Formats: sequence, structure tokens, C-alpha cells
Amino acid sequence: MSRARRRRERVLEQLTELRELPLGGAPGAAFKERLRAELLSGALEAEPEPAAEPARRDLPRRRPLLSQLAAVGLAAALMVSSFATYQAVPGDSLYPLKRAAETTLVHLSPGEAERAERELDSAKTRAKEVASLLGSSADGPLVKKTLKDMEESTRSGISRLERAEPRSPKIKKFAREQEETVKPMLQELDEDQLAQAEGYLDYIEGLVAPE
Repeated sequence: MSRARRRRERVLEQLTELRELPLGGAPGAAFKERLRAELLSGALEAEPEPAAEPARRDLPRRRPLLSQLAAVGLAAALMVSSFATYQAVPGDSLYPLKRAAETTLVHLSPGEAERAERELDSAKTRAKEVASLLGSSADGPLVKKTLKDMEESTRSGISRLERAEPRSPKIKKFAREQEETVKPMLQELDEDQLAQAEGYLDYIEGLVAPE
């Protein structure tokens, strides 16, 4: 496996693990320590063992190492900021970055089935965000937009998965999980929001109907 592919897979694993954090949660110490070790490992991989050279070349050889260490520091800072990004909800300043990271995950996924699952994960995240918004002072337009985004991600993910894995049991599993998340919200939604949520439930209930 090439070095570039190994790094891409590490990024995917780290972003996926961050996405699985509950809203308002924080990464555990084990994750942070593993990330630190991987970043340092990446710097060492990128800096090959230099061959013996005259002493007068010592300074130029050190410069690439300093560059690699600076890159590691930058990567670490970006990952720390991503912790906060993945806790963002609609209306937060970091929320667009969260959505951009989700899109990146979809594009980096190597196969159609994996891309479908990433989109369905996004739909699950939108459902959790709706629940977190209910009762807030700005929940009206944000809830409607988030419900719309949830349905779009769901339909796109289901279409991809049906093409990649016809009759996949993952579809019914997703639909049941979403139903359990969305149904308890209904009594807290206004008329327009309720129409959106009920239309969504009708759609996913059709996915688990007996054939």
C-alpha cells in the first residue's frame, strides 16, 4: 500500500471517529494520543534517513525536518479545531466547515457503497441536529432547513446504496434507526415542520415495507 493511500485512510478513520461523537461531546484521551502518535509517525515516514555526508551539509539537511515538524504542528492544530467543528449545530459559525468535512468524507470514500453509507450517516447527523435545535430561539428556519438537508442526504444515500447493493439489509436498518430518532420530535414541531417530518417518515417507512 502506498504512503499516500495509508495517509488518506488514516484521515478517513479520524474523521469518521469524530463524526460518531455525540453533539456536545469531546474526543477521548485515547483518540488524542493515537492522533498525536500518527502525526509524529507521518513526519518520520516523510523524512528518510539521510546518508552520511560531509559536515558542511548538516544545516541544509535539518531544514526539511523542520518543515516536517511545522507541518505536524499545523496538522495537529487543524485536528484540534475539527473537534470543535464536529460539535457545531446549524447556526454556529463552524457549521459550514462541518458540512464541508462531511462532503469530503463522501468524495474520499473509495466505493459507491461506502459513499452511500457516508451520506446516510450525514442524514442521521441531521436528525440529531434537529433534536438539538428544538426549543431554541432560532429553531424555526434552521429546523426546516435541517429537515430538508436530512431528506436530501437520505434519498441520495439510498439511491447510491440500491445501485451498489440491491436489497441491502443496511437500508432497513437505517430506516428503523431514523424512525426511532424522528418520531419523538413530532409533538415539538410546528405545522410546516411537522409536514416535512411526516413526509420524511412516510418515505423511510416505505423502505422497510414487506416486498
